[in-house]
Amino acid sequence: MAKSCKGLAMELVKCLSESDCVKVHKRPYRECAGEKTPDISSECVGLRETYFNCKRGQVDMRARIRGNKGY
Repeated sequence: MAKSCKGLAMELVKCLSESDCVKVHKRPYRECAGEKTPDISSECVGLRETYFNCKRGQVDMRARIRGNKGY
């Protein structure tokens, strides 16, 4: 269950690395992912929300029995 969000995490990092926040402004990934800046695309925002829901599903007791919905 710990690896069920790994694919989403890799795609989020890839999306953020191609954004202006990292390329132009030279800000760290964590700072770019945490804020709602206009420098990241809507695709990255959607991946961030999906990754958050995936991580939240790992600690949700109702989902722990069924297993997290993998990527």
